[in-house]
Amino acid sequence: MINRGMTEEGTEMSAPPHPRPDMTSNASEKRCKHAPPSAFLGKTVVSKQREAFGGLKCVGRVLEEKDTEKVLPFPSQVVYNRVGKCGSRTVVILLRLLAEKHQFNLVSSDIHNKTRLTKHEQVDLMKNISNIPQPFLYTRHVHFLNFTRFRIEQPVYINIIRDPINRFLSNYFFRRFGDWRGEQNHLIRTPGMKDDERYLDINVCILENYPECSNPRVFYIIPYFCGQHPQCREPGVWALERAKQNVLENYLLVGILEELEDVLLLLERLLPHYFTGVLNIYKSPDYRKMGNMTGTVRKHTPTLEALQVLYHRMRYEYEFYNFIRDQFHLMKKKIGLKSVSQPTAYSPAFLQELALRTPEPLDEDEELDTDLEDANSWLVHP
Repeated sequence: MINRGMTEEGTEMSAPPHPRPDMTSNASEKRCKHAPPSAFLGKTVVSKQREAFGGLKCVGRVLEEKDTEKVLPFPSQVVYNRVGKCGSRTVVILLRLLAEKHQFNLVSSDIHNKTRLTKHEQVDLMKNISNIPQPFLYTRHVHFLNFTRFRIEQPVYINIIRDPINRFLSNYFFRRFGDWRGEQNHLIRTPGMKDDERYLDINVCILENYPECSNPRVFYIIPYFCGQHPQCREPGVWALERAKQNVLENYLLVGILEELEDVLLLLERLLPHYFTGVLNIYKSPDYRKMGNMTGTVRKHTPTLEALQVLYHRMRYEYEFYNFIRDQFHLMKKKIGLKSVSQPTAYSPAFLQELALRTPEPLDEDEELDTDLEDANSWLVHP
């Protein structure tokens, strides 16, 4: 399943397959004492590494010099190129706890506003990722990177997506009114947003085809899996099919947020050296208290007419979401996983009660796409 890559031009290149994770712990593996990031990165290079990763945050284990050539018996290079407003902060918080428990290196980038990279930036980032002491898990908001194209060993990819309209609504209201920290606090944090934009009725935005509620802005999830090719940002069959191909060839798992507990169970099965015990942590009372502090502020649900227009506008996103959901359910069936989540609906009838259906996990500030229109161009619409 994860044995090939594609060049930026779309042709395939062979790559060594990743071994399936060993389901038993390797008792002979030497563990090193836990230390802060500067310890395992080295004091002389930590500033350069921080610059390269854009303000990285690291949690994990110290890797001794003599351990650097050790070949680990499980996938030891994992990349989570997290999609915005799809529960990734929930997963990152869990990963921080798991990194302490299982002694792997977690590197989390602070860059939230640069998902598309130049060729030079791609190479630099991939080399820096590859130089993280193994085992590691690297996470960042970034569109798929094809390591194989640049003759660099391809890591295992994981990700989580969400119902596209639900993700869009979460982001729309978060940008304007924030989350549990309070609307007034969010107003202070977003002083550049004019009142006309902040209080723009979402139905007007959708039905009058404002840029924020139209393509290419609503073509958001697919580029995370399609990659860095310019055509990946153009809504259409090419980007959709390439995204599907990348999922089949490069991703160990892409889950859906609506069935998050099942996603965590599958991650425990597929990557036990990283995720063993994750569901117990997620369901623990102390962790669940964090969930009470979250939730994007939503003023109201769009009309059914607006939702239907948006659904048609996001048809490629929904075709991809349905593909991922089917692949996810197929994997659950193959592994024999007893589901602990409610299955998701297969019909667009969900539109009538969509907006508030999915519980809001913890999530980070949505990245701002600086390559799109400037601060005031949202006002320009047909």
